[in-house]
Amino acid sequence: MKFQPDQPLGGNMISKHDLRHVWVNGVEQAHSVLVPWKGQPQDWQVARFEDLTDAHFERILALKPELVVFGSGSRIRFAKPALYRALIDARIGMETMDIGAACRTYNVLASEGRAVLAALLIED
Repeated sequence: MKFQPDQPLGGNMISKHDLRHVWVNGVEQAHSVLVPWKGQPQDWQVARFEDLTDAHFERILALKPELVVFGSGSRIRFAKPALYRALIDARIGMETMDIGAACRTYNVLASEGRAVLAALLIED
């Protein structure tokens, strides 16, 4: 049985979350955010699920993740595949879940040293 906490291998951890906020490495984020496994979290300029465009998902490509965990807000909502076509073409996997499950899944994958990115939608 393992008793020490998992630590990210050189990266970010989501320390707390609710429906309107996410804390990355103890720093509160009150807006949609991209959390890469390493590097700085980035503002994700989207305020509502209905406002998502392909440009929002194309921003993720520059961060070069192997997997994207999309937290679609308080409930699971699936974006149309045409919106994330750039990820599909680049063979980057994307999993959709509510924001709580996305935060937990991101932390597990990041602690394993995976090149994961959390795209977390925090709606106004």
